[in-house]
Amino acid sequence: MKKTFYLILVILLLSCKNENQQKPEKEIVETDNTELTEIYQNDQNDRMTDNINWVEVNKRDSLRRVRVHQLLDSGKVNTGLDFKNAAMVFQHGKDSIDYGLAVKLMKKAIEKDTTINKWLFAAATDRYLLSKDKPQIYGTQYQKFGDEPWKRGEIDTTKISDTERIEYGVETLAQQREKVKQMNRKKLSELLAQEKSIDDVIKFIKSEDKNDTEFDISESGINSFGYNILREEKNENALKIFKLNTELYPNEFNTWDSYGECLLILGKKEEGIKAYKKSLELNPKNENAKKVIEENK
Repeated sequence: MKKTFYLILVILLLSCKNENQQKPEKEIVETDNTELTEIYQNDQNDRMTDNINWVEVNKRDSLRRVRVHQLLDSGKVNTGLDFKNAAMVFQHGKDSIDYGLAVKLMKKAIEKDTTINKWLFAAATDRYLLSKDKPQIYGTQYQKFGDEPWKRGEIDTTKISDTERIEYGVETLAQQREKVKQMNRKKLSELLAQEKSIDDVIKFIKSEDKNDTEFDISESGINSFGYNILREEKNENALKIFKLNTELYPNEFNTWDSYGECLLILGKKEEGIKAYKKSLELNPKNENAKKVIEENK
């Protein structure tokens, strides 16, 4: 009887052990850190104006770096997007230590999510190299000293091919030279300072030759102009500018993203989501568009 009891006990224990072994481990689903997303957005918003108060922005940048260090130390930076958002904060740091950390964080972001936009890795690498008195290799960094015009920072063009630049979302060398020309053109906000109406500015933009004008009427130039107006809470005027940008640059995903954002601010939800869907169609990696569409289902 004793032997039978012990035999039954052993069988039960083995059965329980096998059952536990067969149970699949619960998959841990990592979610994006919403605080980091907000920190990243605040970092970007501080830079979306023609007249930046760098004293104040530098103070906020410093506080953002302190907080992101805390999040890193407490293990609250987990997803590819988290690491990318954290990297941008240190990209706007003050020395090679910050820039070097931005490179490491972006490398981690790419390891976590191979579909993530790699541009920031290239930019952080370039900024780190320049901070060490070495030439950049991708060509993402531009400099302006006092009243001098913008110029591309020193670059070693032998290290990286244009094919690699494109892979990392960086302009080719020829495009970079054109970008310098664009950066040295006047801002559209100067036209408003001349007391021109928004409709006058739109007529002016439409009449200008993109390649032969003293004003920056590039996709990014018009987009920045739209956000300047939006920050002044002249939402209807901003909408006209964002809409114009989609007409002039219909194949640029960012024009539709910004147009959609303005439409939602004005309460035009259906039109706004339609614009975001167009943006996502042009760039399936547009995480912001995915998020907004999902939140407005």
